[in-house]
Amino acid sequence: MSMVPFSQKQMQTLTWWCRRSQYALREAIICDGAVRSGKTLCLGISFFAWAFYRFDGADFALCGRTIRALRRNLLNPVLPLLRQLGFTFRERAAENLFLVYKEGRCNRFYLFGGKDEASCTLIQGCTLAGVLLDEVALMPRSFVEQALARCSVEGSKFWFSCNPEHPQHWFYQEWIQKSKQRNALYLHFTMEDNPSLSQEMIARYHRLYTGAFYERFVLGRWTAPFGAVYPFMAEKDRFCPPPDPPFSEFALSGDYGTRNPCSFGLWGRKDGIWYRLREYYYDARAEQNPRTDEEHYQALRELVGGNPLRCAVIDPSAASFLELLRRKGEFPVLPAQNQVVDGIRQTASALKQGRIRICNTCKDAMREFSVYRWDERGGRDAPLKQNDHAMDDIRYFVSTVLQGEPSPCYALAASREAARFDFLGEPSKGYPEFEKGGAYDL
Repeated sequence: MSMVPFSQKQMQTLTWWCRRSQYALREAIICDGAVRSGKTLCLGISFFAWAFYRFDGADFALCGRTIRALRRNLLNPVLPLLRQLGFTFRERAAENLFLVYKEGRCNRFYLFGGKDEASCTLIQGCTLAGVLLDEVALMPRSFVEQALARCSVEGSKFWFSCNPEHPQHWFYQEWIQKSKQRNALYLHFTMEDNPSLSQEMIARYHRLYTGAFYERFVLGRWTAPFGAVYPFMAEKDRFCPPPDPPFSEFALSGDYGTRNPCSFGLWGRKDGIWYRLREYYYDARAEQNPRTDEEHYQALRELVGGNPLRCAVIDPSAASFLELLRRKGEFPVLPAQNQVVDGIRQTASALKQGRIRICNTCKDAMREFSVYRWDERGGRDAPLKQNDHAMDDIRYFVSTVLQGEPSPCYALAASREAARFDFLGEPSKGYPEFEKGGAYDL
């Protein structure tokens, strides 16, 4: 595996707590900024090294929005590198606990998920020497503050990483804007701070996002969304004629409404691309004639046209209609994933990448794309609850069907001669690669 130099900000992240660092007396570190900017990997390695420099037999917390996300985003890339640095591990999965060993020392690292307000009860009662909160902006304030309150061991420190969110977000207001008052080191990362990213890959990310997601994930700015949710859909050739059969598989997505509009889309897959081929869109208010569940079901059957469905992904709040479809037993039925902002981001990426295409036979979807806008009145990310029914059913398809499909994965190996920490966690004089700023090409 090739080695490239660490960037200046990566080196600051790795060494801020060391004796000779000008930041050694800071009580916290905050790393925010663009995706793929190298902040999480360096923060994780630095956290474990600091723990063994300062403590033996202590308890620490590793926190993510969910434990599954924490394993994927932090532990999976960090643990193999720590093994190369001489750390060993023993996992107690039932306790969400890692026992970590290094040259006679042992510390305990507990895993926590902070997905909602109730999560704060999970971490109560702990006495911690430090906590790392990965993607802290996605966690409720009550959980974060409870985690920080558990750090009562002398010399404990706080470690934060996140991508930007809304500028009215409590973490931006209370920690980033007040980092000096909080005695925290604040490091803002861009993609250029990750030297393992090629210019071609950086250019790809510039093409991938648009609007507020571009500002946040590519430029690393805390910015509020405004204007059209999918502004690029106003470009020419964004809507295509339906391709000729055959299709390898079919699926259906639906946003159910009784008084509000009911929108269903039939999707067909051809050459690896999902096409929204045609739609059923019924506005009871405009028609002044509400339809029953049975009438919507018959319209759905007509839309499907006898094609074998991989699944029908339906609005999870449509309990009665979901039950009707299950009883009919004609289609495999799934309640849709319904994280709105994440779903919008995933849909925008899928449209920009060409993984999904909207056919020009879907007139109501085309109309909604032109008028679907962010709500600029509140202090949170949310689209206006207007002209959003086809938008919701398309989002349900992407979040539930497209995101569930396998994506390419890559296996990486690190050299035994890679940069290392010595027993006390300081850069080892025996490994000049680290002192010169060596890094894994990840």
